[in-house]
Amino acid sequence: MSRVTYPPLDTLKQVAEELWLVDSGPMSAMGIPLPVRMTVIRLPNGQIMLHSPTRWSDALNAELSKLGVIGHLVAPSVAHWTFMQEWQARHPDAMTWASPGLRKRGAVKKSGLRIDEDLGERAPAIWSDVLKQRVLTGGFGVTEVIFQHLPTQTAILVDLVQNFEPERIAPLVRPLARMVGVVGPNGRAPVYYRFAINRNRAAAQAVARELVGQWRPERVLFAHGRWFETNGTARLQKSLDWLLD
Repeated sequence: MSRVTYPPLDTLKQVAEELWLVDSGPMSAMGIPLPVRMTVIRLPNGQIMLHSPTRWSDALNAELSKLGVIGHLVAPSVAHWTFMQEWQARHPDAMTWASPGLRKRGAVKKSGLRIDEDLGERAPAIWSDVLKQRVLTGGFGVTEVIFQHLPTQTAILVDLVQNFEPERIAPLVRPLARMVGVVGPNGRAPVYYRFAINRNRAAAQAVARELVGQWRPERVLFAHGRWFETNGTARLQKSLDWLLD
């Protein structure tokens, strides 16, 4: 098992009431192993939302089935859709939601991924009582839809923050990770992601300021690395200093 991951893997871990995460991986990006994380939310109607689904397993599906019916699969960015079809195949009645522009990407078209609805600036009625959302749009087709779980004041991101613990990174890879800017305790988005977001800086900055200044999350979940379990707003402000300044 890769030391970058957060075992136990592919199993539910409760974060707060009606909110869970699933740690998985590793995945490979440019030859570097990455931990990945899914967020699981039980909506007021009892349906389950899988945010940035990780790999399928029978055991994980059995755990999820005890929570409720999987009704929504969410691809919140142009990068976080890889495992969607595994879940679609087993839950064909679940609606698939995707970040704006995902359906236009060549790899997505080639894969045959079904996308039912695009995510927008405002939460749809089905989850607006418990989730709010904003679209962060950069250049080069980069988009990420950020969420806040209102009952628990938990921000839910994917790549806007990456926070790798140095001791979990192979020594040969550590200098590259530091150069890219993703090493904790206050990791940032990788430098190439920041470059893309800065192509639309004014709009992205407004979203970041709302996230820190108005949403003020208690905790922050994201897809890669050690998430912020406490002091969410203060730690998020440090991680987003490149965009807030």
